[in-house]
Amino acid sequence: PIGYSFIEYGNSEFEAFHNSELVGDENEFASIFDELRGKDPIGNDIVTSIDADAQLTAFEGLAGRAGAVVALDPSTGAVRTMVSVPPFDPNSVPTDFAALNEDPAAPMVNRSTQSTYPPGSTFKLVTAAAALDSGAISPDDTITSPATIDIQGNPLANADNTDYGDINVTEALTHSVNTYFAQLGEELGTGTLEEYMTKFGFNSKPQLDLPSDQMSTSGVYDLSVPGGRLLTGDDPMDVGRLAIGQERLLVTPIQMAEVAATIANGGDLMKPQIWSKVLDADGRTKKTMDPEKQSDVISEETADQLTEAMKDVVNEGTGTAAALSGVDVAGKTGTAEIPDVDRCAGGEPNQAWFVGFAPADDPQVAVAATVECTFGQGGTEAAPIAASVMQALLDG
Repeated sequence: PIGYSFIEYGNSEFEAFHNSELVGDENEFASIFDELRGKDPIGNDIVTSIDADAQLTAFEGLAGRAGAVVALDPSTGAVRTMVSVPPFDPNSVPTDFAALNEDPAAPMVNRSTQSTYPPGSTFKLVTAAAALDSGAISPDDTITSPATIDIQGNPLANADNTDYGDINVTEALTHSVNTYFAQLGEELGTGTLEEYMTKFGFNSKPQLDLPSDQMSTSGVYDLSVPGGRLLTGDDPMDVGRLAIGQERLLVTPIQMAEVAATIANGGDLMKPQIWSKVLDADGRTKKTMDPEKQSDVISEETADQLTEAMKDVVNEGTGTAAALSGVDVAGKTGTAEIPDVDRCAGGEPNQAWFVGFAPADDPQVAVAATVECTFGQGGTEAAPIAASVMQALLDG
């Protein structure tokens, strides 16, 4: 569901954001005139950009596992899929509101926009984008990437303990090499990495048509403070580990979908929007959603370079489970350890991710899929879900 509306409990999410249009009082003068005449305002209908088939595909892909899937049209920002599991039945709110709120599984939390998770290696896309776009590296530059290095006095290893030798950014993304990106992060510095994070939409809430209190900010948090404190570039942090998606970095699925969509759209971030058009009581179109560019993030050249690397991730790297027949897919996997182990109720505390887009050379859909508390990896748990959603949207 994307919201509910009841007299006793108010409204939420999309219903709350668009309440004035839904109840028919967005035209103040018309509403006053109707009130003087003793007439109730006539509400409008809002058509969303959500694709029902892809929505069901995402829900079935999660198969009851806690997680989220967000899919965007990269060229317009239209939200095509937004699924959060476990879900709740909006019709049960009047009778089960207290129980739903107290449920430890948190079904009333929209995991797509409210829940924050460590992104793992999916964040390496942001690091690579910052390095290429700022001119810190060229696509052919290499960094010696051994199996283990010391970062701020603590050892950091590659996931497979492989010594990759001298590799470039494409090879590092394809094999998700921690020691490459940690060194690259230290070379970039916190200032440059934070600058590009902000361009991609981190450090502020998404510009989505949902109430602000039902969205969370992606960024680096001091978790020792109750509720967490969002850190800035002036705060001390381990930039090497930040560059590989660690160091107290927490993100929402909508944010990672925006990262994929930005690369897919040649470096331009479009404002994400759920609504598509507003219809009056007679079914006539009153207004339609106009795509709106939110920011210029990276150059088209940088986006093309990242796309080629992301194609290799799916064709020969960690993301092969996201491959589609006859369609080139660009993507990146991620597997992160969940810091709050208690919430996994005995499950393996991994957060599995896949972000990507298709077709790689003419992107129609960008997606982020994540699964909580899994024994598997991003390439085995999240990538197949993302693939099925991309296929459903391309088929539609």
